[in-house]
Amino acid sequence: MEKSSKASILLVDDEEDILELLKYNLFRECYQVLAVTTGEEAVKAVHQSPPDLIILDLMLPGMDGLEVCKNLKNAAETNPIPIIMLTAKGEDSDIIIGLELGADDYIIKPFSPKILLARVKAVLRRKKESSQEHLSIIKQGELVIYPDRREVFIGELKIELTATEFAVLQLLAAKPGRVFSRSQIVHIARGEDYPVTDRSVDVHIVSLRKKLDKYGAFIQTVRGVGYKFKD
Repeated sequence: MEKSSKASILLVDDEEDILELLKYNLFRECYQVLAVTTGEEAVKAVHQSPPDLIILDLMLPGMDGLEVCKNLKNAAETNPIPIIMLTAKGEDSDIIIGLELGADDYIIKPFSPKILLARVKAVLRRKKESSQEHLSIIKQGELVIYPDRREVFIGELKIELTATEFAVLQLLAAKPGRVFSRSQIVHIARGEDYPVTDRSVDVHIVSLRKKLDKYGAFIQTVRGVGYKFKD
């Protein structure tokens, strides 16, 4: 009964020793755990019974971890499920690609089980806080943001945004008038371990303004500080 009170976690890794290590430590914390060894099995398992969190290896047979992440993040029903990538691929370029696809964290093998558990708790905590604080619909004229569906409309036109662009827009629009520094945007919108520079935030803002057309002007630059949404 105690285990059922904790979050459900899907493990995706083709290394049996890694799976056993993960299951052992997660079971000790009373999480519900399901383990699969291929990307195809992962996608099927998520659609059959959506977990609260996915721990995903990148180097998988068949459909690799990046494809799994892209597949899940491009589907409205599975997009909100947080993903922690766990992999031996530790180059900055690999990390940035994974996070740009929508992953919430990135842990490099070999890893400390204690650190992994801390990251799991942090991601689940952010998910819970986000669902509690940002599920109300945000409206500004014809611009409508649906946080629970992760969709944005201008009138009847649906605006296609990346996971990061949506997170930035939701953060700013949920608190119009509040100024967020670039570092705050990185920390709150994508997590404190997101390896992005101030310049990367600026690039996302430029893309957002372009996609939002006239409503892009609502995202205002506060010189020397960061950005805010017009109140």
